[in-house]
Amino acid sequence: MLIHHVQPINVLHLFPVLDRALLELLNSLTEEEWHKQTIARKWVVKDVAAHLLDGSLRGLSILRDGYMGEPPGKIESYQDLVAYLNELNAVWTAAAKRLSPRVLITMLESVGKEYNEFINQLDPWADAQFSVAWAGEEISKNWFHIAREYTEKWLHQQQIRDAIGKPGIITPELFYPFIDTFMCALPHTYKHIDVPTGTSVEVVVSTDAGGVWHINKTDEGWVLRKTTRLQPNARLTLDPDTAWKLFSKGITPEEALTRVTIEGDEQLGKVALGMIAVMA
Repeated sequence: MLIHHVQPINVLHLFPVLDRALLELLNSLTEEEWHKQTIARKWVVKDVAAHLLDGSLRGLSILRDGYMGEPPGKIESYQDLVAYLNELNAVWTAAAKRLSPRVLITMLESVGKEYNEFINQLDPWADAQFSVAWAGEEISKNWFHIAREYTEKWLHQQQIRDAIGKPGIITPELFYPFIDTFMCALPHTYKHIDVPTGTSVEVVVSTDAGGVWHINKTDEGWVLRKTTRLQPNARLTLDPDTAWKLFSKGITPEEALTRVTIEGDEQLGKVALGMIAVMA
């Protein structure tokens, strides 16, 4: 069983803040900016905006209304699930090419309010309908599901901002909860690393928007902590821009090596570069 040992990450109050920032951003875009290529490779800015809308619509339809639409085929593995989600995303973004930017903005504003009202009604300690698979969980609580949804909305807005060169959400208020949630994938990333009990790895994301996280090897497995008395056997330090791109597969571990610092056991520290906190 995966052990996090972290306090619930409260992000409910940040969804409206993030939404306002997104709507302001989209309303400022030029025709050229709507079609700028993003780090999401297959998607331009307009595709990413459409994907954000799809996330809220799908969440309301499935979780609130109990409507699955066309059920998936047989899903027997994590990769089957990823392939199914990728197909859903591709079909939606292809259809959404028919929508004008103005229609997308109007729908994002309307559906966003409805979505935020819904997630505020969820019992944070009840079992979520979908687990946070990238953290290795088979059953997750709603608070973790909501935090995962926050990372999706932060990430895709940041992809748009990165594409058009408009910063604004790498702040302590908005970025820290994003990266704090991503770090819940650290124990799962190290689960097959066979090292003695008492081994510790520290990950530092720099600037006032970042923070420090530790995973310690115990008899039960790897445990995530904010503080520890153990001296780290390896320490990985990276900046926020590298962190969000690396852990969402925007850049490869090889590309990230030139942008990070690893102290102590280099091979042990490099394992963290393979952490993925998105369904990919």
